[in-house]
Amino acid sequence: MTDLEKPTGAYNPESEGAQTSFSDKMSYGDYLQLDRILSSQAPLSAAPDELLFIIQHQTSELWMKLMLHELNSARVAINDDHLPEAMKLLARVSRIMEQLNSAWDVLRTMTPSDYTQFRDALGMSSGFQSLQYRLIEFALGNRNEAMIKPHAHEPDSVALLNEELGRRSLYQVVLAFAKRQGLDLPDEIAEQPSSELHAENPEVTEMWHKVYSDPSSHWALYEVGEKLVDLEDYFRRWRFNHVTTVERVIGFKRGTGGTGGVSYLKRMLEVELFPELWRVRTTL
Repeated sequence: MTDLEKPTGAYNPESEGAQTSFSDKMSYGDYLQLDRILSSQAPLSAAPDELLFIIQHQTSELWMKLMLHELNSARVAINDDHLPEAMKLLARVSRIMEQLNSAWDVLRTMTPSDYTQFRDALGMSSGFQSLQYRLIEFALGNRNEAMIKPHAHEPDSVALLNEELGRRSLYQVVLAFAKRQGLDLPDEIAEQPSSELHAENPEVTEMWHKVYSDPSSHWALYEVGEKLVDLEDYFRRWRFNHVTTVERVIGFKRGTGGTGGVSYLKRMLEVELFPELWRVRTTL
């Protein structure tokens, strides 16, 4: 760099037109309400890692809020036969799950000794009680009315969960689309909202077999089927990362919310959201 090329002074953003006065204008912090967000971390102990624990869960809840928004929009799009829009939305949901998975990598830097310094301060609070996570599970078809009980003290939360049980799950909306495409499926599987986990059905497996045996004739269904597999793939990784992180940090102690901790989470690994989409691979 010659003397002529060297900076002559400190950079002034105003020289390029950057706005630097916000006394009467909306700023970045104003738009994002950063004062509210950044003042929402209130550790209950002096343990250094409690802030990590709080932020990890708060950011996960923000991602889950977006995930619910996209899942609901995807259901509407599929119900309206707007499949290209639905494909974009479902792809975004999978990317959100990727972000949620990455969050475990940060939390795993916390050791058992770190966690024990503030675990008692959590009381009975637990991710098991996350309303948004339960709504996501219900939207994806893992439905169980017993899971409403932890929210009984919050009537608005109970109402939201019951409202979700009164809607068709994402998978049911896809199966209803398949029926509109002329494929044979029982009405009760595709049309009637269920309050139970979807169980594998041979007629649904046969339907997917037709789709996967001739993708070009059923391209929209073939594409949405793969998007669902992609989503469940990420969801399974999230569950696996969860159980691995818990075992690494607390071993086989009971969870703060009273669950069996690792034993409960390992049972959740066995849950299949879209079983026929996995079984059809064996039949091809």
